[in-house]
Amino acid sequence: MKYYPLTGEEQEIDKLTADYKSAKEIGVVRLGAEHLYFRKSRKIYYAAYSDIRRAFRRVLLVPAKLCCGKGDLHVESLVICSDTEELAQIQLPGTRAAKGLIEELKKRLPEAEFTARPAGEKG
Repeated sequence: MKYYPLTGEEQEIDKLTADYKSAKEIGVVRLGAEHLYFRKSRKIYYAAYSDIRRAFRRVLLVPAKLCCGKGDLHVESLVICSDTEELAQIQLPGTRAAKGLIEELKKRLPEAEFTARPAGEKG
């Protein structure tokens, strides 16, 4: 597998591999000592904790026709942002995983914000 940085410069492959293997796994996300990783097909993307300024859950409601009527499917995602842009939207397996991941990130990123920006605000 190959590592792709979301921000900054590429890191040494040996350090990334060791950190990735020892990281805590929640769905496709892994929380390493210095980086947040996530898998997408055969690629592993990573961002240093120091580059993440905002993280929050995004819940998309997908309309669905079910055998017993209509309803909405809830698709949970983790969104991570830098100072200027949204870095990634990572789909998670469910609400429990999303809430657990946010709690872990609060421990690792005490200076980050964990709410979305208001709709009219830029930056």
